[in-house]
Amino acid sequence: MAAKKLFEINPDLDRKALAARFAERGRVQVRDVLTEETAREIQMILARATKWGMAVQAGDGPGIEPQSFRQEEIQAPGGAEKVNAAAMAAHQASARGDYAFRFAQYPILTAVQEGWEPGGPHELLLEYINAPEFLDLARDITATPTLTKADGQASLYAPNHYLGRHIDSHVAEGWRYAYVLNFAPDDWHPDWGGYLNFLDEDGDIVEGFRPRFNALNLFAVPTSHMVSYVPPFAPMGRTAIVGWLRDK
Repeated sequence: MAAKKLFEINPDLDRKALAARFAERGRVQVRDVLTEETAREIQMILARATKWGMAVQAGDGPGIEPQSFRQEEIQAPGGAEKVNAAAMAAHQASARGDYAFRFAQYPILTAVQEGWEPGGPHELLLEYINAPEFLDLARDITATPTLTKADGQASLYAPNHYLGRHIDSHVAEGWRYAYVLNFAPDDWHPDWGGYLNFLDEDGDIVEGFRPRFNALNLFAVPTSHMVSYVPPFAPMGRTAIVGWLRDK
């Protein structure tokens, strides 16, 4: 019996057309980026084998850092209260028009570096994201042969989750492009939010990508973008693997 595949690029992608669109706009959504079999496998890992914690930030001033809560911390006595207090602070910051976010996460790179789950599937996912097949696809689409590595975290946007407008300005660290590997349900409805929206200087949305199953969003940084609010009536399950592609 052959071993089950976990990550395989769709061989039928039109890389020239994708590169042309990226050159024109600085962003592109690559639909059906992986083979159906491997995309379903990753979707299952994110749904059933990921210990989701929470990422929260309230404001963007001096000394304000994002907060990351592991699942074990949330489940410990007093943990839920800490997360709820952080989420309330994020909502208040957003009400003031400050940068804030709230979403479920599993920091894959940190988990691998710190040995959270040795031999687990997330280690393999990080290896595949840094393997030549995925990096070559990114290099071809962005026309950037110098890309050398990618970091990554799993994200889950559930009801009341969002990511405020920001630009990802960490280019000094070698960040060149942001990527989002989407594994949302096939029937994700526009009313459920969770869109990756790109904005102009006036705050108008110039393009938005619907959460899609097996779709890769790729865009240059810095650029103004956000993930729209997921309303209370939306289902669970807008999952993705996200990170940055670096050239150093």
